[in-house]
Amino acid sequence: MQQAISLAKDASDNGDVPVGALVVNEQGEILGTGHNLREESNDPTAHAEIVAMRAAAAKISNWRMDDLTMIVTLEPCAMCAGAISQSRFKRLVFGAWDQKAGAVGSIWDVIRDPRSLNKVEVITGVLEKDCALVLSNFFEGRR
Repeated sequence: MQQAISLAKDASDNGDVPVGALVVNEQGEILGTGHNLREESNDPTAHAEIVAMRAAAAKISNWRMDDLTMIVTLEPCAMCAGAISQSRFKRLVFGAWDQKAGAVGSIWDVIRDPRSLNKVEVITGVLEKDCALVLSNFFEGRR
């Protein structure tokens, strides 16, 4: 999670909401990294999770993330939660909760909905305060 926090700070340095993500395999090898790039790329889908997923898919030459883990500093939104589920991730680990747009328990629970085709293990609250602090510092600087 520390590495995801570092990636989140990179997003902040570029004027984007500070969210960082990693895709790792069972051995802990990092297969893809990402941070929010929406402002830089003018791409509404360039969330940290999607960027990391694309990098991992390119590295493993496969869209299926069956035995992989997504680590992200902020609870995924509906788009990212859907992409995580559809990509068949084994596990999702996140830090801070998103009370405005979270889709893994805060507002919706896309991933753990019993109707979901793929079952993803979810681990929450990892370095939650550290992840939340990066976000609150960013938004305080904007106000």
